Amino acid sequence: MLPKDPMILLSVINTKLRDNYKSLKELCDDMNEDEERIKSILKEYDFTYDDKKNKFI
Repeated sequence: MLPKDPMILLSVINTKLRDNYKSLKELCDDMNEDEERIKSILKEYDFTYDDKKNKFI
């Protein structure tokens, strides 16, 4: 389960992407999370997923 707080969510997602996953899709599939929901939450705080860097910036 992912954190509800957006800043903690950002940190957790980016750490998992860096350490364990090649893409956000792979992370979401593995954790049974909705990719678009995560993107939407973080977009509210001006973070977008960069697939080339494999992180939210």
